[in-house]
Amino acid sequence: MNQKLHILVVDDQESVLLTYVLILQHVGYEVTSASTYTAALGKLEDERYDLLLCDFVLDDGHNGLDVIDVARTRCPHILSLLLTGYSSPDIIEEAERRRLALLFKPVAVRELLRTLQGLVCADKAA
Repeated sequence: MNQKLHILVVDDQESVLLTYVLILQHVGYEVTSASTYTAALGKLEDERYDLLLCDFVLDDGHNGLDVIDVARTRCPHILSLLLTGYSSPDIIEEAERRRLALLFKPVAVRELLRTLQGLVCADKAA
């Protein structure tokens, strides 16, 4: 990795959130985390991120697509990866419509890292 990418990770399950943070920091990413929709919005206001890794199910009736919408409004070129434990056709269709990378939980570490690297490489090639 030529430059340290800054990733915002959003997941309402603290243990899952911590796991993602530790894995991503271990491989050299700069990582910030949020466990709620509201906290994620605050983080998006405070800093600029290269990539958003977001769980689909969040708090207060919000979901990861809501966070991604706000992030893309503030930074149209942010790379986004949606994670979900639900293999609903509606979620899959919506992710495809929005051109989002989508992974299903539980996510293997290699698959997560390979997907993130693929997003970064595709973005650099564009």
